[in-house]
Amino acid sequence: MSLFINFPKPSLYFLFQVFKYAIYSLLVVNLYFFFQENTAAIAHTFSGGVPIFQLGEAYSDSIDTLSWVLLLLLFELETYIVSDKYLTNRVKLALFSLRTLSYIFIFYSLYGYISRYIAVMAASPFSIADACELVNTSFTQIISLNEYQPLSAASCNELNGVDMMRLNGTEIIGSVESYNIIENLAVVDVINALTWVLIVVVLEIDVYLQTSKRVMGPFLALSSWIKAGLYGTLLACAIYWWIDGDFLDFWDAFLWLIAFVFIELNIFEWQEEIQKKSRHSNQAA
Repeated sequence: MSLFINFPKPSLYFLFQVFKYAIYSLLVVNLYFFFQENTAAIAHTFSGGVPIFQLGEAYSDSIDTLSWVLLLLLFELETYIVSDKYLTNRVKLALFSLRTLSYIFIFYSLYGYISRYIAVMAASPFSIADACELVNTSFTQIISLNEYQPLSAASCNELNGVDMMRLNGTEIIGSVESYNIIENLAVVDVINALTWVLIVVVLEIDVYLQTSKRVMGPFLALSSWIKAGLYGTLLACAIYWWIDGDFLDFWDAFLWLIAFVFIELNIFEWQEEIQKKSRHSNQAA
């Protein structure tokens, strides 16, 4: 089930594989950055400690990325690395069981994104005669989603004379303009996470049809159109993060799109091999 088996030069095939696994490796590196980002944000959003039932909200990005990295590697195993002759029912069941574990945490992270969106939406107008009075207190300023900074003599003056909001139950404040952007980013997080869930549902059906040797042309054509729309949604989310989010969110989204292009190519090549074997069997009969 190797990709581009008809490359005229083996070196091109090797470079393609290096590029693919380099993308996978960068996604693992991003996991570290998201963990750092979540940990830094917790110091402000959960200053009294993170309750166990809110771990999904506190570490939603880290849990999500870890689950997706595991799922990506499992898809890579089944659609490219493991040969068809070794894909016994026991192996397929083991791979599906591990993917199911990934899905549990993916749905948990989706719950975390929704919880964070609800928390961000729970903000109320806040006013004070001079925001600089809050310098050297426990109040912090929210800059973007998961990005906070202590109030300083310079930053407090930026808040004077503008409408402000306060995150309910916290001492986190920010301008109304910043909160509007943050609310939009929280919505995009939910849309992005939900879209990825829909994509893997379609991919699971694709893989099932391939492993069971049931290559159904009409469904595969329909799934291609559905996934094209879903990948388009993910691209729109990535573009929005480039505009109003931070670079890490955009970069991560971009890498994931490339990574799943590889999975799609694996499935396409796999489908061609199955069809070729089927034609040879029919001719031999």
